[in-house]
Parts: sequence; structure tokens; C-alpha cells
Amino acid sequence: MIDSPLLPHLDAYIDGRWTAAASGKTFKVINPATGDHLADVASLGHDEVLSAITAAKQALRTPSTFEQRHAWLTGIAQALREHREEIGRILTLEHGKPWKEGAGEADYAAGFFAYCAEHLDLLKPRKLAEKPRGCEWTVQYRPAGVVGLIVPWNFPIGMIAKKLSSAIAADCASVIKPASKTPLTMLALFTLLDRVVKLPAGRANLVMGSAGMIGDALLTHPDVAVVSFTGSTEVGRELIEKSAPLVKRLTLELGGNAPFIVYEDADLDHAADQLMASKFRGNGQTCVCANRVYVQRSVADAYLEKVVARVRKLKLGNGIETDTDIGPLVDRAGYEKVRFHVEDALAKGATLLVGGGAKPIDTEWGGFHPPTVVRGVTHDMACCKEETFGPLVPVIEFDTEAQVLDMANDTEFGLAAYVFTRDEARAQRSIMALQFQHVGWNTGSGPTPEAPFGGIKQSGFGREGGAEGIYEFAEAQTVPRGA
Repeated sequence: MIDSPLLPHLDAYIDGRWTAAASGKTFKVINPATGDHLADVASLGHDEVLSAITAAKQALRTPSTFEQRHAWLTGIAQALREHREEIGRILTLEHGKPWKEGAGEADYAAGFFAYCAEHLDLLKPRKLAEKPRGCEWTVQYRPAGVVGLIVPWNFPIGMIAKKLSSAIAADCASVIKPASKTPLTMLALFTLLDRVVKLPAGRANLVMGSAGMIGDALLTHPDVAVVSFTGSTEVGRELIEKSAPLVKRLTLELGGNAPFIVYEDADLDHAADQLMASKFRGNGQTCVCANRVYVQRSVADAYLEKVVARVRKLKLGNGIETDTDIGPLVDRAGYEKVRFHVEDALAKGATLLVGGGAKPIDTEWGGFHPPTVVRGVTHDMACCKEETFGPLVPVIEFDTEAQVLDMANDTEFGLAAYVFTRDEARAQRSIMALQFQHVGWNTGSGPTPEAPFGGIKQSGFGREGGAEGIYEFAEAQTVPRGA
């Protein structure tokens, strides 16, 4: 069982109090690297989720000042940075990613709270320079209300930071549902909210348990104004349907299938380094990591030689060990999906360059899939049509700019893409042609707190980060004043 000063409680947090499940039910949290039983976490019932919504609604009756919100946001950022090592350790134990990445994710999360603290002026009232109809017009920003925040397991602290920071900035109260695979990092955050930041009762409420039950409660309750969800496109479609009767506002960051394009004039060493950083972060389990790698045929041999050499140096192992580069997949289903994608590609004619050889596993908690590179991939292979979510690099060769842009856009997803070229005109043509919200040019970098991020097409709608992320939780109210 896990022992941490940031985990004195394994219960829900409702209306400023740690709250056990009335039924006494719990669920297990398992270390995907070892199968060790880390903790038993409270599994709430429907009535307790309703209590959390009521607490959030009650908290909104006492509006906060900009000064109070600034203090809360900066306090959270500081607490995350001060406890980054322990947060990273907890995150690694329940997720599997290397400890250095877990601690880095705490820093990343702190950045969202710091950004919102520094940009609260975005929400202050503003007067229009014009005076339509002889009136003085003011635009002011009100909190949207109670917000439901549903986060995935792959970034246990980073994903909630994107949502909660903007919700606090906009003066909303929240009900938060963490993934059942990784609730401990969220519990550590709530320990800091309770012990260090002293967020007022009801401002942030934590509920764990059945994803379907909690999601339905948030989507169908009239007092919940916004539901923000990060997860699969399949679940996102269900949320849209269930929210329709109340015309509830949603922000959805859904699936990805990121193309990573290397043109013949690219700096190949830099493009190889950036591919490594993009593809293997979080053990390959990120929605923005390179999922399809397109390399211009004239430089494919040279580029793949560099990539394979780098992949061979990666150490696969338990993320708690300091020299680990890649940890386990989070569960058996994730492991078997990567294994299937490799076997499907090889069966349809791809060539294995490094890795592969993964065997079926019979443990439910996870598995160590070797980092793998395959060449000669075509669009009829599963690894091109689906998001692999694991350490597989499938390489497709191309001849022309028009050809690769058509192939890159051949997906229902539109989250992230990457382009490597020294030619600015080619880069700008590619960026404008690519149907993805986030397009990195000569970088594999994903989102940052300072800029908006989200999906287009079936990768969702709404934005997190930047001014746009803050406005997702605010209602712009227009007030004309006559003489």
C-alpha cells in the first residue's frame, strides 16, 4: 500500500470535508509496473454526487474578488512546485510514466494556475469605445456556474490543472471526477487545496466512482452549467447526446491521430530528437504524440537510421527507477492494442526495424511493450486508422507535398500535427492545409498554458489554455446604459 504525506485521506472531498462513501464501497488502485495494490479509494453513490453539486451551487452564493482568486491560483501553483517530487512519485506509482516525467507534469500543471493568476484582467469589465443607439455599453464576465470536470488517466495532474485553473479564474465552483486508474494524484492535489491553499468549502469538490453514473449526474443536473471532458471520441459523442435535453455547454478534448511530417530539407537530427520527445512521452500514451510518421522518400533511409539508433538506447522499466525512459502501458487492454497494431502492420507488409516481439499477457494491470519502429506502413493498417496510444512508430514514405498533406488529413481527428522543413513557404502551405488545431513547425511540442489548445473535427470543441481557456467558464454579459 502506498504511504505518502500527501495522502492522509482516500475519501471524496465534498463541501470542504473528507467524505467516505455512505455504502462503504471502495475500488482498488493498482501499480501498472508491478501489480502492487496501492490503495482502496472511496466509490461514491448517486446521492453523494448530488451533494457535491449542491455544495458547489451553495459556494457560488458568495462571489470571490479578483484578489482572492489571484491568491488561490498562485497558492496552488506554489504548492505544486514545492511538492513536485512527491506528486511525481505518486503519479508514477499509479500511472507508470517515469518519475522525472511525473515531477515535470507537476511543473506543467503549476503553469496553468500561474497563467490564470497573471491574466485575471481578461475577466474585468470593459466599456465599448463606440456608443451604439446613444448608450454606454459594458461587457462584463460572470461565472458560468457549477462546472463538472472529468479528466483522463494519462495526465492525472496536468489535465485537471487545465480545467480547474480556468474555472477558479472565472469564479466557478467545480465537481471533479478523476479517472479510476489514477485518482491518487488528484487526492494529493485536494490535500494541498485543503491544507495549504484553504480553498473555501464547496469551491472544489472531488467525487470518485462509476464514470457512467457520475457523468450522467453532471450532464442531467440543471444546476451544472458546463461539463468539460477529456477522453475518447466515443465517450464524447455520448456526452453530446446526454447533454442535449438541457442544452448544456460542453468543452470536449477527444481522440487524436497526429501526423508527423519530415520533408527532405528538414534538419534530420533535430527531427529525430523531436520525434523521440513527442512519441515516447508518457510511455506513448498521449493524445498529441506522433501517431503516424511521414518521411519523404529521398531521406527515409538516413532519417530512420537516426531514429532507430535513438530508440535502441531507450531503457524500458519501472518508472520509479531514475534511469527509466519508458514505463508500462497502463493496463492489459492498452498493451494488447499496441501489440495488435504491430502484428497487424507486419502481417500486411510492414518491416520491423527495432522492437516488436511482444507476447500476450494475462495480467490486468499493465505490460511493458518494447519501443518499436516499423517501416512500409500503409493507410489500411490499424496503426494508421486508429490512435495507438503506445510506443510504436509507424513510418510511411511519401514523394510529394500534395501527397503527404492528403494522407495526413485522411482521418476524422484534428487535434495535433507536426511539420519539419527549413522552407518557410512550404511550412506555411502545410500548416494552412493541415486540418488540425495544433500544428508544430520544427518542434514536437504539445500544449502550453499560455496558448489555446483543443480539437477540431471529431477531436472535439472548446479550448483549454490561454485566454480562450478562461472564457470557456465565463458568460459574457452585455449591459447597455441609456442616458
